[in-house]
Amino acid sequence: MSDTSQETRMFPVPGDGTDNIRDVMKVVCQALDEKGYRPIDQIVGYLVSGDPAYITSHKNARLLLRGIERDELLEEVVRHYLDSLK
Repeated sequence: MSDTSQETRMFPVPGDGTDNIRDVMKVVCQALDEKGYRPIDQIVGYLVSGDPAYITSHKNARLLLRGIERDELLEEVVRHYLDSLK
């Protein structure tokens, strides 16, 4: 008998991922804004609680954001903020 089970495979993505995070954040902010939410409040709520309900599903924003690890997202936000201080 052959094994028909399929396993999810992870493939490395070239680069540091910041372009992907930037693109996702643009979509998420736009989707939240279009739905009448304050993007900063909603994103902070998501980052602090981990609850994806803070992010609208409009334009697949919730799915896109959940594709990024919260710690990676926080790291990029802090990096961007610190770079702006220079």
